[in-house]
Amino acid sequence: MKKSYYIGPAVVAFALALGIFVGGKLHFDDTPEKFFTTNSKKDKLNRLIDYIDYEYVDEVDTDSIVDVTVNNILDKLDPHSVYIPKDEMERVNENMKGDFVGIGINFYMFRDTITVTRTIKGGPSQRRGLRPGDKILMADNDTLFDQKLSNDEIVNRLKGQEGSEVVLTVYRKSEDRTFKMRLQRDHVPIRSIDAYYMIRPDMGYMRMNRFAESTFDEFRKALKELERNGAQKLVLDLRDNPGGYLNVAEEIADVFLPKNRLILFTKNKKGQIDSTFATSRGGFEDKPVYVLINERSASASEIIAGALQDNDVGTIVGRRSFGKGLVQREMALGDGSAVRLTVSRYYTPTGRSIQREYENGTEDYYHRYMQRYHNGELGSADSIKVADSLRFITPGGKVVYGGGGIIPDVFVPIGSNEEEALAALDARGFFSSFGFEHLEEDRARYSDYTAETFLESFKADDILFESFIDFMGRYNFRLDYYQYEALIKRYLKASLAEQLFSPDLKAEILGGADPMLQRILSLDRQMIAQD
Repeated sequence: MKKSYYIGPAVVAFALALGIFVGGKLHFDDTPEKFFTTNSKKDKLNRLIDYIDYEYVDEVDTDSIVDVTVNNILDKLDPHSVYIPKDEMERVNENMKGDFVGIGINFYMFRDTITVTRTIKGGPSQRRGLRPGDKILMADNDTLFDQKLSNDEIVNRLKGQEGSEVVLTVYRKSEDRTFKMRLQRDHVPIRSIDAYYMIRPDMGYMRMNRFAESTFDEFRKALKELERNGAQKLVLDLRDNPGGYLNVAEEIADVFLPKNRLILFTKNKKGQIDSTFATSRGGFEDKPVYVLINERSASASEIIAGALQDNDVGTIVGRRSFGKGLVQREMALGDGSAVRLTVSRYYTPTGRSIQREYENGTEDYYHRYMQRYHNGELGSADSIKVADSLRFITPGGKVVYGGGGIIPDVFVPIGSNEEEALAALDARGFFSSFGFEHLEEDRARYSDYTAETFLESFKADDILFESFIDFMGRYNFRLDYYQYEALIKRYLKASLAEQLFSPDLKAEILGGADPMLQRILSLDRQMIAQD
């Protein structure tokens, strides 16, 4: 049995962006007992816990003590060796498996009522005809409205065993009627490919949010569809992608690399080297590919960027990536919890490690990461500090550097504080929430639009813009809205497009104002002119 490796992500934060954490499902071939044989160190910890359990003067939750102890031990190792408590394992495993068992909806809690924003393609709800705007009042005999339920509580009540049935009581506002709908729970995909579409007649775009078990199949399916639509060039967007499974990154890199090209190699504490080479199964070799990265692109994202860059394939565009070159494996601890332990380092084809220093502890590690914003390197490539001792040369003669992430071939600076603030508002769901409330008022207004006519002819008007400003007044968020009116209207149109049609259409609308995508189009025009 081939061992599985996990190479991401870190729990990181940056400026106004969200923190990132994705779990995984990995196993050793051997049982924990074979690794952790009886010894004095283990006996000492066991004896201490027993003393506290049986002799300490007050009642103590020793489980919490064990959790703290495990976390403290791992914190002394490196920033990416982590402990996953039992109560988090199911969510972590679902996230990296790429699906879960449920009814397949995206929802929004509006005035204490679950309202469907979108049904997931191929899921039970879509198959049975549940629609955006429908309100779920009950699941079997369980009342769901006016209960002040958290999102997690709602999800837990709607999930269940595969094949199990649930009867929903649904109110459909557009028809002013309440009815029951019987659904059979089934596997519902968690998409790794957020969106894909054609930027130009010969160029496709694809955005990937993580590297889960299902990611390569999603990637291959999306790429084939783009190729059927005429794509001979590809933009692979790995911005904000925190990583995932090592083997998935290898499979995707293989698509772009000729046979026998080195993708990466790993080295463990014994000095054992494991190298991975491209096969003949490529599929998109010798075709232009652009890879987008930023300061939140980590681990598996960096493997793809590094493999292509070191093999002089494609063009890496954006800003320096996070800088994680450690590989973790997951081991069960016997009680439903697990530890994800760093077991090796990975190196790009030229032999460079892109792992940032962590000798001064986790706090310093992330503090130095945040310093990128303050030292100006997100605004200027000239501010990126590199060490001559970590200088490498690709076969094509290009100079690349190790230590601290992948430096792109083409640098694109971060936007203004206001532009980044708007992007953060979108990531945190403010535009989506506003769009939902707007559709609740008059969804029928958009019934005659198709995705194509909406893209071509719909414009967010001044009334919609002013309504959004009023909506944001609830949150006391300070921004010169009128200075960024055009960009805000684009976000408003995109949020409506996502709820009315698809995430692909939202990405296409926002792509029209994306500096990195515009830079790629400019680069491509230059290459065409040179040819």
